[in-house]
Amino acid sequence: MRKVGFIIYPGYQPMGFAVTTPFEIANQQAAEPVYDVQLLSEHGGLVRTSLGFYVLTEPFYEEMYDLIVVCASMEDASPETIELIRRARSHCRRIAATCHGAFVLAEAGILDGRRATTHWVRADELRVRYPNVRVEEDRIFIADGPVWTSAGMTAGIDLALALIEEDLGREAARNVAHRLVLYHRRAGGQSQFSSLLELEPKSDRIQTVLTHARRNLAWRLSVEDLAAVAHLSPRQFSRTFQAETGMTPAKAIETLRLEGARALLEDTNHTIDAVAQQTGFGDRDRMRRAFLRAYGQPPQMIRRQSRGSSSLAESELAEAESNAATAGKPRPPAAGRARPR
Repeated sequence: MRKVGFIIYPGYQPMGFAVTTPFEIANQQAAEPVYDVQLLSEHGGLVRTSLGFYVLTEPFYEEMYDLIVVCASMEDASPETIELIRRARSHCRRIAATCHGAFVLAEAGILDGRRATTHWVRADELRVRYPNVRVEEDRIFIADGPVWTSAGMTAGIDLALALIEEDLGREAARNVAHRLVLYHRRAGGQSQFSSLLELEPKSDRIQTVLTHARRNLAWRLSVEDLAAVAHLSPRQFSRTFQAETGMTPAKAIETLRLEGARALLEDTNHTIDAVAQQTGFGDRDRMRRAFLRAYGQPPQMIRRQSRGSSSLAESELAEAESNAATAGKPRPPAAGRARPR
């Protein structure tokens, strides 16, 4: 059985309890329990949360753990807790931190020279305080060798699901996500930001239009079509939409298409052409130009940055096979899938 310890200290945010649930459900779905989950602190006993109530913990002993998770807190960790976590790295296979817990790993020197993420609100602070850490704030979670970090709040659940996938396989992680009533398991490379949140329309009418557009990105989505959803004339709709979102309908739709395309690139093996079709760009060249304007990088680079080399090789092979089939050419051989780079 894999021992998993969650280290907490005063000011611990109760939201962090959600991160333990995927491991609990994985136990329930397995033939026999696979995780021994423990809530730990420096000395054990009661630890006060950020909401003022207390939780009971066990003392942390220097014994082998498969995984240690440093949980987020609204307060700074004590020097003793920092030292405890610094020593913990020597007797655990993997160590992780959720949200602000990355600051504790950084203070302990565990993130030196590694890629890491945290809640976007404090990403710049992490970068300034710990210049040896390669901070990437626009990520849901990052695995750099045995050290894992996640963005804030619900991103810890994505981190837990990724760890379960590494241990038990993709199907087990997918089943846990299904039990958690998650829409889908987000890949680590996905953005922390949502276009719908950034647009923040003031009326339900415009919110309904945006929701409709996001669900139907493959459609044409002209101003006339969107105005009909809002039950407004095209002219009145365009004026109202820009007043509420600060963006023209055409720009907002492109933003939603970009977000949808980026999610597909990061979380599926669909070819570039298929992603362009599914998100309404129509063809890969148009999508490429939009990506360069928005992100300064083409779609292939976004996919490369969000994945490991093996996943990238698989996606490149799938795209090469699709392109070859479309052109009526022989498919590339299965062996030696990725070209040397």
